[in-house]
Amino acid sequence: MPGESMQQCARMPESLETLISQADLQDRIESLAEEIRRDYGDQQMLLVGVLKGSYLFLADLSRRLGGNVAIDFVQTSSYGAEKSSSGVVQIRKDLDINIEGQNVLLVEDIVDTGLTLTHLRELLSVRKPNSLKVVSLLSKPEARVHQTQIEYVGFEIPNAFVVGYGLDYSERYRNLPYIAILRPE
Repeated sequence: MPGESMQQCARMPESLETLISQADLQDRIESLAEEIRRDYGDQQMLLVGVLKGSYLFLADLSRRLGGNVAIDFVQTSSYGAEKSSSGVVQIRKDLDINIEGQNVLLVEDIVDTGLTLTHLRELLSVRKPNSLKVVSLLSKPEARVHQTQIEYVGFEIPNAFVVGYGLDYSERYRNLPYIAILRPE
């Protein structure tokens, strides 16, 4: 299905295969928050969510981090309506907050090729944050083309197209409380 248009895929029946349960997601987010708090202590953090896919993860993580956190968002696009990256990262929404001198934690839903994360790290680094780290709920090491550092990883997953818990296919499935592999039937 990679390379097929949204209209072509919309006509094909799809099935979902649960990859990560809701309970497993919540347990791992709790332990990620503990790891992050151990590293940052009581220091103020700016969580930068990468829209749209990270919104549920960011909400759950920020509640568990508690304390001194601020939140902003950036929106990128490299997929459009396709299941594979176009290879070009577009910034659709930039930050509203000046990050100079701040401890920035970039909150990603998934890192697959690494293209978007590489681009965002470069973009944010020149804005002189005090620190810049990444937490990604999901990582697909098999798909990695651009090697980039991810300080906190929730789950390593196979190189399959996944939806749920903020991740979508053509704006569908974001609301699922678990992560599933989307398969054509």
